[in-house]
Amino acid sequence: MANNLVIVESPAKAKTIKQYLGKSYNVVASMGHIRDLPKSQMGVDLEHHFEPKYITIRGKGELLSKLKKEAKNAKKIYLATDPDREGEAISWHLAKLLNIDETSNCRITFNEITKNAVQTAIKEPRPIDLDLVNAQQARRVLDRIVGYQISPILWRKVKKGLSAGRVQSVATRLIVDREREIENFIPEEYWTVDAKLKTQAGEEFEASLNSCDGKKIKPEKEPEVKAILDELAQQEFVVDNVKKGEKKRNPAPPFTTSTLQQEASRKLNFTVKRTMMAAQKLYEGAAVEGHGTVGLITYMRTDSLRLSNDAIADAREEIKTKYGDALLPGKPNVYKTKNSAQDAHEAIRPTYASIKPADLKESLPADMYKLYKLIWERFIACQMKPAVYETVNADIKAGRFGFKASGSKLVFKGYMSVYVEGRDDDKTEKDKVLPPLSKDEILKLLKLLPNQHFTQPPQRFTEATLIKMLEEKGIGRPSTYAPTITTITARGYVTREKKQLLPTELGSVVTDIMTEHFPNIVGIAFTADMEKDLDEIEEGEIDWVKIVEDFYGPFEKTLKTADEKIGKVKIEDEKSDVICEKCGRTMVYKMGRFGKFLACPGFPECRNAKPIVKETGADCPKCGKKILEKKSKTGKTYFGCEDNPKCDFMTWDMPVAGEKCPKCGGLLLSKKGKKKQIVCANPDCGYTKE
Repeated sequence: MANNLVIVESPAKAKTIKQYLGKSYNVVASMGHIRDLPKSQMGVDLEHHFEPKYITIRGKGELLSKLKKEAKNAKKIYLATDPDREGEAISWHLAKLLNIDETSNCRITFNEITKNAVQTAIKEPRPIDLDLVNAQQARRVLDRIVGYQISPILWRKVKKGLSAGRVQSVATRLIVDREREIENFIPEEYWTVDAKLKTQAGEEFEASLNSCDGKKIKPEKEPEVKAILDELAQQEFVVDNVKKGEKKRNPAPPFTTSTLQQEASRKLNFTVKRTMMAAQKLYEGAAVEGHGTVGLITYMRTDSLRLSNDAIADAREEIKTKYGDALLPGKPNVYKTKNSAQDAHEAIRPTYASIKPADLKESLPADMYKLYKLIWERFIACQMKPAVYETVNADIKAGRFGFKASGSKLVFKGYMSVYVEGRDDDKTEKDKVLPPLSKDEILKLLKLLPNQHFTQPPQRFTEATLIKMLEEKGIGRPSTYAPTITTITARGYVTREKKQLLPTELGSVVTDIMTEHFPNIVGIAFTADMEKDLDEIEEGEIDWVKIVEDFYGPFEKTLKTADEKIGKVKIEDEKSDVICEKCGRTMVYKMGRFGKFLACPGFPECRNAKPIVKETGADCPKCGKKILEKKSKTGKTYFGCEDNPKCDFMTWDMPVAGEKCPKCGGLLLSKKGKKKQIVCANPDCGYTKE
């Protein structure tokens, strides 16, 4: 009979831990928080030191009764929730509900769910860390005060269902400000001049105009460029200097929450929510052939770059065995965590370097496998030797003008044998080799290549670049990035088009109200300073009630003034060109959980609503009618026949318009993924092309 009770958050985590602890331990799940602030009211006593009024979450009563029964029969109870503020708070709430002394050694934590980590943690229980709990309470209370006191104003003045929040309002503001920057951007003209040159040996290459009379030059207008070209046509091009060198490129550090979300967005096209769901499952454990149920990665909410000595030793052993000494540096690579990071956890890494992605392909769902592969490769690469490039830089003189030509060639792949970090600009680095050049060599000018350019506006945020910005500005913490982006899209403040985040009219209106009347709430510096205050509460350096008091005094005055000054704001729905077939009105675009949809403006008399239809230009291979782009209930894009449900044709792959299969005349599909292919929709045909 089990004498010991271990409580975790999820059944998957419970299953993994159970196998490491044996029969004398009963492992059960709380299914996340058991109690929280009520949804129907503020739940914070503003008159008495901001005392939170916690209640058992609706629907959790039966589970709580079961936990109480289990706790009553146990000699010793261990609270093993996640190793962060939220996890500490869940343990504290459980201690209150199950009458466990929070000062007793009842709390255990582990950064990874492995046999060694779990068994070590059980031997080293500690009291609940009230500083961590108070940091979580402060965040929860602050967010509740902001949300529950500003949101009703937005409901009255703009429309029902709106919300404001400390982090979400700043994130929305960043997106709105960026869009306005793009709208107000005035392009400026500039020119570049390249020279196509030939060496004495007959090899061709290009050099770029760089200076005039020893000063940097950047022509701005065509007449200026024409004068330069006329002068250059009379000059002799001579090699002035050739400098050969070597450039090393170091591997990227192991993943933090932020960099994992960014890279999964770039390389796997995952939303932050999808990334965190897959990461959570990898951390909690999965059944793997030959290994049983095993936690596959370390804790996925971290901003630390630290790696344990054991993890580094495992990586080095794996590199030595699989890739040989050529890629193994003499000393381990060490990465410095920035000062603002919480260093309680390690970076995100595989729990066992010896479990390779290929070992898991048959055991894991696609998302988990892809994310594990990304984490494993980044971790192994971070302990490898740098890549080495041979570089050549040449200065070329043409009268009073100077040109530059540069080349680089990868001569040692190093860590790039395993992993290359993604880029936000989608550019791929390629070797650019210059022909052999010698000082004072006279070159033949083949052609001058003037090019007109215009400066470009800043790019819209993607989820990856928004997270990068939030992290750089110190807004939010690893645990808040995913829910923040989910909230601002669900509220209809922001839409996602392809990978870009665009503000809606509603998002712009709410941001203007917040910026004018609640400048602190959407103030980047103010929000970042609040994060530092929460960190100080966690360190035990400051009382959480004082932080909330300091915030609430000025906020209360601002709230009163804002309610008086904000006038009624009317937001017109965007009109479509679709006529409602039930009442004849012109339908409008509305925002729902999964994006835009069409709705009749005659609501509530007419409740007609339907998805936005996008034609693909291709015809159904079954019945010949149009194939439309549609959205599933979970918001995933698919392609189906317009005559559904009569015709059941559907595909996840984009139909190719205006082109038929050259082999059978059937419908062609564009396959997603790294190997972009065009394939025939007819499974018996087998036609494919790159």
